[in-house]
Amino acid sequence: MKKINHLNSQGFTLIELMIVVVIMAILAAIAIPSYQAYIRKNLESTAMQQIQTIASELERHKARNFNYLGFATLPDPVVLPKGSTGAEIKFKLKVYDGDTPSKSLTDTGAAGQTWVIQALSQDAKLHSFLISSTGNRCKKLGTSISLDCRGAEIW
Repeated sequence: MKKINHLNSQGFTLIELMIVVVIMAILAAIAIPSYQAYIRKNLESTAMQQIQTIASELERHKARNFNYLGFATLPDPVVLPKGSTGAEIKFKLKVYDGDTPSKSLTDTGAAGQTWVIQALSQDAKLHSFLISSTGNRCKKLGTSISLDCRGAEIW
């Protein structure tokens, strides 16, 4: 008669494996939304920096030309992240004449005495931003923002 010796078995039990899977699922449920919020905050910060850069360029243009007429961004509209296309675009930034918001500063009939910069989010989970030469600064969650900052919060 042969005697079978069972050595210490190697490996994990099903219970141990399931505990590890549950722990990993809990960690993922916490980490993924936090990471997504971090990415959104970073994108919004980039948009605000670009708006400030364009506003500075507008003021330099006015110092040289005594008005804002003829100011244009390249490309028009500016897209963020830079160089992105299609669904990769998160923001579209456009500069408008502050007195006639339907016109850009290069259009015929624009007054060129004030400006409005609009950064429209292409994602409903991101804020859209607006800043003007008259001091308006506002943001609103979603893909649109009114030129008079109605329904938006100050940033």
